[in-house]
Amino acid sequence: MIFLNLFSKPYLKDVQVTKQKGFGKFDIAAYWKRRYRGHGEDEGWYLLTNFGTLKEAVTTFKCRSGIEAMFKDCKTGGYNLEKSHASTERLKTLILLIAFAYSCATLQGKEIQKLGIQKYVDRLTEKPRTIRRHSSFWMGLYGHSWVIGIECCEKMIE
Repeated sequence: MIFLNLFSKPYLKDVQVTKQKGFGKFDIAAYWKRRYRGHGEDEGWYLLTNFGTLKEAVTTFKCRSGIEAMFKDCKTGGYNLEKSHASTERLKTLILLIAFAYSCATLQGKEIQKLGIQKYVDRLTEKPRTIRRHSSFWMGLYGHSWVIGIECCEKMIE
């Protein structure tokens, strides 16, 4: 019955989600991005929230998704912050440097996209995939290495 209501009313208030003690009632927000020109998500989002409206819940979750991607980039996707084992003072300095480097790499990735050479730097590796999976950060961080590699191979071929 809940699933039928999710599609007719995509925001349900005060739903008991679990039988375990210590958990109260939540609101459930259901969101499914509509298809545009044949492209769309295969699954919708079902969010436990306390924001009060569907729009607030979805907007906040979209922001959080971007933050989670940034954390991955800083931890295991490029800078390996977790493996630094730095003291508190050095960690503060390291985070400041990473913030500058992350900003530079992301801006460089955006520049690569603006120049229209993303398809050369960010190659598709899976046949059915039509959307590129690398972020602006990844392209900015590794795009330069890719260009150097191509130049090196070009010289070897000549």
